[in-house]
Amino acid sequence: MDIDLNTVHIFKTNIGKIDTGCAMYHELNNHDAIRQWSIDHEDIDCVLRVVSESLQPNQIITLISEFGHQCRELI
Repeated sequence: MDIDLNTVHIFKTNIGKIDTGCAMYHELNNHDAIRQWSIDHEDIDCVLRVVSESLQPNQIITLISEFGHQCRELI
């Protein structure tokens, strides 16, 4: 699958291990505008990678913040 690099958004977060049954996991998996997402727990910044053609970084930050986590775009 080819991914347009303009659709990949990278964030520093404080998201620890995420349970597959938690609301945030469910929201990220089922969000219509999110094609893929992952969290690198081995990175000290708990990097969140989101592939979305329509969501803007501020929308993703708001989404993650609503679940009580910190989220800042890495540029």
